[in-house]
Amino acid sequence: MSERHTIARTNLDGENFEVIVKPEPAFSYRSGKTTSISGVLVAETIFSDASKGMKASEEKMRKAFGTSDNLKIAEQILKKGTLQLTTEQRRRMIEEKRKQIVDFISRNAVDPRTKLPHPPTRIEQAMGQIHYSIDPFRGVEEQSNEVIKLLRPIIPLTMEKITVVIQIPAQYAARVYGLAKGFGTIKKEEWRPDGSWSGFLEMPSGSYASFLDKLGGATKGTLEAKVV
Repeated sequence: MSERHTIARTNLDGENFEVIVKPEPAFSYRSGKTTSISGVLVAETIFSDASKGMKASEEKMRKAFGTSDNLKIAEQILKKGTLQLTTEQRRRMIEEKRKQIVDFISRNAVDPRTKLPHPPTRIEQAMGQIHYSIDPFRGVEEQSNEVIKLLRPIIPLTMEKITVVIQIPAQYAARVYGLAKGFGTIKKEEWRPDGSWSGFLEMPSGSYASFLDKLGGATKGTLEAKVV
């Protein structure tokens, strides 16, 4: 396939089914950004081997998918099958996953000597030394934990959690509550009669500085927070 066309495929009961698709529209469809398949397919044909131009038989399609409707089958292949990526798509996905890994490590890990997170630029530079092969399809947390182990000989890193006791004044409580939850897990909370909120929030220690910055700004500096 060229960079203009690529293949989506699935294998059911030992039978191969493929469709030829346009790379960017297919990726958008697979990502849920578009629900129309009309602009995705190069041809409304189901193949057993697209590179050889071999079409799948109606009998095998009906047995595997319960229908011989090419559009319905194409939808199932795109949603549940494997989509080949172009070189450019794969590069973009790897770069985006790299940024997510750096962000995860910066938020969740700290330097055990200072108890402060490493700046993202330092993490990026250290990652350049370990030559870790990022998989665009694997989870961020799983790969981040692998990267942290490899980074420890280069920069000191530890995963620690802290518990923060928080008090938010009534005029900001309802609006800021969701923001606070996004930083960790609420272990205990209380909505007071005056509308203010207090609680214990467990979070990665590396997120604390960002937490103070964002919630302090959202509450105009009236947030009360303390590590316990």
